[in-house]
Amino acid sequence: MTKPNKTTSQPKKGLHPRNPHRARYDFPALMKGTPELKAFVKKNPFGDLSVDFSNPQAVKTLNKALLQHFYQISFWDIPEGYLCPPIPGRADYLHYLADLLAESNGVEIPKGKAVKGLDIGMGANCVYPMVGHRVYGWQFVGADIDPVSVKSAKLMVEMNPSLKGGIQFRLQKNPDHIFAGMINAKERFDFTMCNPPFHASMAEATKGSERKVKNLAANARKKGSEPFKAQPMKGKGKPMLNFGGQNAELWCPGGEAAFIKRMIEQSADFKTQCLWFTTMVSKKENLPGIYKQLKALKVEDVRTIEMAQGQKVTRIVAWTFLNESARQYWSKNGEK
Repeated sequence: MTKPNKTTSQPKKGLHPRNPHRARYDFPALMKGTPELKAFVKKNPFGDLSVDFSNPQAVKTLNKALLQHFYQISFWDIPEGYLCPPIPGRADYLHYLADLLAESNGVEIPKGKAVKGLDIGMGANCVYPMVGHRVYGWQFVGADIDPVSVKSAKLMVEMNPSLKGGIQFRLQKNPDHIFAGMINAKERFDFTMCNPPFHASMAEATKGSERKVKNLAANARKKGSEPFKAQPMKGKGKPMLNFGGQNAELWCPGGEAAFIKRMIEQSADFKTQCLWFTTMVSKKENLPGIYKQLKALKVEDVRTIEMAQGQKVTRIVAWTFLNESARQYWSKNGEK
């Protein structure tokens, strides 16, 4: 087994070289494609156009503009209170996955419908499958335990002709299962991906969310702007957060470490049906336990891929049960 601490990282912190979001936001271009964004764009004290990132409606509308401008996704919406993820970071994960798949494909990034990915916990936003299909033409299965998320994602694909036929949806009815019921008999996936629930409890998730809002407000004041005042969500009495998130999106018993532990255990049941299993790992302190578990399972290879956006550093951990020759064979003889 390859040493689990093998790390691939950019020489300088920042988004992946192929990520189109590396440059500053071109607000005039974004507003041209999504006119409703104009209501949230104004000059900051430095004279630059920006939006208030503590305002959930501003963040959501910016996401719509980015998806329309860069990926030609004309309709994108999420139910109130559901996770509204940052598009640049989501795109980064996909570009690093493309690099990983290229390794056993003659260093050429495989594109088109022959490549199939499984997004565990797709969420109502469906961003990974949408961007992955639009950039690389990959086929996706989006899996989630929340019926509202699946319904929301289905609607968006139906409303976007460019996505039709590229994304399937599966509702996981057993919350204890991750791959069972989502990977059918004889079905093959080139990769699985996941952004696991971060927190260990609702109370912890709420504290983390409130802390983020305070930091955003402090940053706004530092720049001479008046921060957005969060309004209560309908019927819930809780402030609406800039990025939202339902229970299953934000927390699970044991948090990120427990969820990934379960994922690794269950991946062994599908070792010949997937080329690479992957997951985001936000907490660096969870890595030793992950490596120990993968070593115990005697996986063939483990990769740790660092990603960075500004000061925030996270990572993808990827593992495979196939040796190098089997991976080469997989790439040459995949589903056509």
